[in-house]
Amino acid sequence: MKVDIVRGTTRKPGSSRVLAEVIARQNGLSGQLFIGYPTIATFEGPHPIDALLVLENKGIIIFDLVEGPVTCGYQDRQDDSANKLEARLRPHRSLMRGRKLLIPIHTISFAPGANVTAGMVVEGYPIAGADDLMEKLSIFEWPEPGTDIYESAISAIEGISAIRKSRTRRTVHREDSKGAKLRDLENSIATLDPRQSKAVIETVDGVQRIRGLAGSGKTIVLALKAAYLHARHPEWRIAVTFNTRSLKGQFRRLIDSFSIEQTGQEADRNSLRILNAWGAPGSEDRDGVYHEFCGLHGVEYLDFRSAAARFPRGKEFDKVCERAVNQAGESKHVYDAILVDEAQDFSPAFLRLCYELLNEPGRLIYAYDELQNLSEESLPSPEEIFGKREDGAYNVRLDAGDGGSQSDIILEKCYRNSRPVLVTAHSLGFGIYRRPRTMLPISPDRRAPGPPSSKPTFTIPPRVGPDGQGETGLVQIFEHPRLWKEIGYRLEGGEVREGEPVIISRTEDTSPRFLESHSDPDDLVKFMHFDTENGQTQWLIDQIVTNLKDDELRHDDIVVINPDPRSTRRKVGEIRSRLWQMKINSHLAGADTDPDVFFRPDDASITFTGIYHAKGNEGGMVYILNAQDCNPAALNLASIRNRLFTAITRSKAWVRVLGVGDGMKELMDEYDKLRQNDFELRFVYPTKAQREQLKIIHRDMTEAERKRLQGRRRNLAELIEDIESGAVHPEDLSHEWAKLADLLGRWSCLRQVESSNRSIISSNIL
Repeated sequence: MKVDIVRGTTRKPGSSRVLAEVIARQNGLSGQLFIGYPTIATFEGPHPIDALLVLENKGIIIFDLVEGPVTCGYQDRQDDSANKLEARLRPHRSLMRGRKLLIPIHTISFAPGANVTAGMVVEGYPIAGADDLMEKLSIFEWPEPGTDIYESAISAIEGISAIRKSRTRRTVHREDSKGAKLRDLENSIATLDPRQSKAVIETVDGVQRIRGLAGSGKTIVLALKAAYLHARHPEWRIAVTFNTRSLKGQFRRLIDSFSIEQTGQEADRNSLRILNAWGAPGSEDRDGVYHEFCGLHGVEYLDFRSAAARFPRGKEFDKVCERAVNQAGESKHVYDAILVDEAQDFSPAFLRLCYELLNEPGRLIYAYDELQNLSEESLPSPEEIFGKREDGAYNVRLDAGDGGSQSDIILEKCYRNSRPVLVTAHSLGFGIYRRPRTMLPISPDRRAPGPPSSKPTFTIPPRVGPDGQGETGLVQIFEHPRLWKEIGYRLEGGEVREGEPVIISRTEDTSPRFLESHSDPDDLVKFMHFDTENGQTQWLIDQIVTNLKDDELRHDDIVVINPDPRSTRRKVGEIRSRLWQMKINSHLAGADTDPDVFFRPDDASITFTGIYHAKGNEGGMVYILNAQDCNPAALNLASIRNRLFTAITRSKAWVRVLGVGDGMKELMDEYDKLRQNDFELRFVYPTKAQREQLKIIHRDMTEAERKRLQGRRRNLAELIEDIESGAVHPEDLSHEWAKLADLLGRWSCLRQVESSNRSIISSNIL
């Protein structure tokens, strides 16, 4: 057993460092040590605690840290901190029995640089140095320790028990209703895990990145981190930015709630700014990081329309940021810290733009999904993003900062999606159990030499098509097999090697069981096929009525997502109209509301949304309409499957995937195979050549590129038909025929060489 140490910002670095070293050496203790945390709101203003140790067998120990040799006044400081912390804890009913606080609060002064004599110590006010600290701590007792009380105390100290819960009060009458289950889920995640605590509190003097899957708590962590830095350093100027504009309201709520916990008042909007990434002229609320950068540096600002006229579709913001950074002269440093959420949706140019706005030492904190697309890593390394200086040294390296603060934190646990929901999203996103359609080159079996594996073996018979081609249903796959382990999967059978069969599954550590134990697996995820859109509409309306009347769900628990952003307004219009006739309010996020608003809980309104506004948000019950659109026999399949993956992972409890026609039946077949395999992923890992082929086959295309390719296919089909009918003879096309034969021959030869020479990855990744 060891104590988890979380290092925040502190004005007493020397004594903090020694305290952490002493506690880190101890075995047999279980708990958490917070340095520079928490800050407690009082009528006199924020009161920072120097350090706090919470132990499962002793309770809470407050440290009054003495930085130098002078210890005078330490009794008053101990009393002051103990009284203020007790006042902070007493409102939490789970910590009280009648008027008695169930967890003891002890105090001690830690003065490693002072020469403490017996005459200096006042009875009841212990003081210790590095040599006798553990001896002094041994006298502290907790007569009735309890795990539940300990966890409740941690939650109360972190100040997030109310923040993690719903936006409005939840009232339930039946303990078996979905509303009651959501309440219990929200209560169960009212405490940060150690990695999240580190991500909130630990800040390095430089660049810090926070990685994790959707649902790992990145947005909450960034919001709490911004509020914590604001409370500890009110003189700092801090900015928080993001890609999905509908996150702005969520950030405001979280930051203000946490600021009130720590300082007694909402965040100062002049010191802590919540900004859009792009921004526009006008009011303060329209401002953005890019817009502000242009104004400060005298660079021409381009709005979206102007950018779209100059730059490729989908690259508009990337290019305007790159242009602004290149055209700026001497950098104007106006922020002490910038926090970026959804960094996977930004180009490196935007991160460099943010970095140029920072005062030394360049505190840029960016959080992103471990994967931007399911087939590749989302962002280059910080060394690559921020480049090198003239002397060849990197501008940014993710080394541990002073005192051991972490500059690269991975949030491994997923607290939004249960195991069945998350694995379903991955399975469909990758096409793990999709009906084989794609022809891939088969590489020869070249196993690396070495001792036989002790892991269980099994065989998946390969599907082989004509001309030695492998047949697969995969749409995309990770470029680097190691990512499976990083996102919380474990090896159950086979090897994660190119060309090898493998079985992988989620672990209980990374997908906590309480997220799925509240409901039957068949109720967590349901796929529904309908013959007509009207049948889909009627079923959805009936379910929403049941959710509100019988399941005790609130309007803001329900999110309805249409994956195709181009058709959302048209596809949901009839549904919303019929709900309105039944006096059930709804809104279309980003259309009926300000772009910064996703939920309207005060209006008791159900959220309908396209996929892009849904990103970053979540709901207890998520309905996905027209899922057949995510299974076309067409191009762009990788990006379309990514939409389905994103939609499913919005659910923090239940998800319903609805669709019409044969495409939906095929999706249901994929899900049925996943269920039959107990939500394990079983497939043959494609080789490098095969992965490259998948990227070509399912690549993203613009509308113009699609039309051009379709035209070429029609022309080729007509040519083949004419040759078969005798209307055209091969001799009529001798010159063109020779060129085409040469090109196809070279392509075929190249594929054979790649297939023959590509060695199988020999390292066992998991």
